[in-house]
Amino acid sequence: MRFTKWDYLAFPLLAAILIGVFYGALRLVGFFGLGVLGLIIGFIAVRMDLERDGASSDPRVLLEQFRTRDRMSRAERADFHASQLARLKPLFVAQVVAAGFVILGFGFHFLL
Repeated sequence: MRFTKWDYLAFPLLAAILIGVFYGALRLVGFFGLGVLGLIIGFIAVRMDLERDGASSDPRVLLEQFRTRDRMSRAERADFHASQLARLKPLFVAQVVAAGFVILGFGFHFLL
């Protein structure tokens, strides 16, 4: 994946915002609270990742979704996968941030 000029401009801004959020959360809830916040963010992100095909526990609904995908043309299937990948990119970022919060929060809580 190639970076555009907007990516190079947005990265320092987003990094500064992330550092500010981290510092603000640290001052507000401390290291243990930061770890708990990371667990909450991680739980939500993983749950959304698991439910990307639909939040139904009924096997008939899932079976119908798989049958519908089997009937898709190659172009429709490619479009579906591209849109699904675009939706899952922010979830990956949330999972990485959650893992960082958990590691730093609980690590420093038990270390200090």
